[in-house]
Amino acid sequence: MDRRSFFKLSALAVSVPAVFRGYALAQEKVKLPRLNLEDLPQKETDDAVIYHCDFPQENRFHMMLTNMRNHLSAYDFDPFRIKLVLVANGAGVKFFMKTHKGTKWEKEKVDLKRAEERLSYLSQFEVEFYICDITIRGLKLKYENFFDFVKIVPSGVGSIGRLQTNGFGYIKVL
Repeated sequence: MDRRSFFKLSALAVSVPAVFRGYALAQEKVKLPRLNLEDLPQKETDDAVIYHCDFPQENRFHMMLTNMRNHLSAYDFDPFRIKLVLVANGAGVKFFMKTHKGTKWEKEKVDLKRAEERLSYLSQFEVEFYICDITIRGLKLKYENFFDFVKIVPSGVGSIGRLQTNGFGYIKVL
């Protein structure tokens, strides 16, 4: 084997495992953070509020996100002055998914891209999104179908109760 062929073969031998490693990493499932009720935040800001999303109406969901943005604006979007969390359970979890393929919402026309953009915007101001694990398991949803910035809590309503005990107020858009 001449020198040129040797180097080509060596380069190929080094690059093939790297390609397969990259493929394997891409196939790994996203591990969403999981919180216990004891891990939920305490009120440490001037204002701390839970927004509760357990409803299926998309326009109502977007009205809630607008209310959250307005709430943040009253505190100049300063996360040292205000802490907002959104807890989703029941039908409300559908707005936090990358896809509805294989779910009971598969045939619904929900603008998930718009939801992701608006939620991502709010997350810049340290808004956190807690998704109910009881709902995920009950509806047999896939964890990897949820946006990467959400956190899984054992129970949506249990988390709301704990956050209220920890000093958070409660808002539900009707």
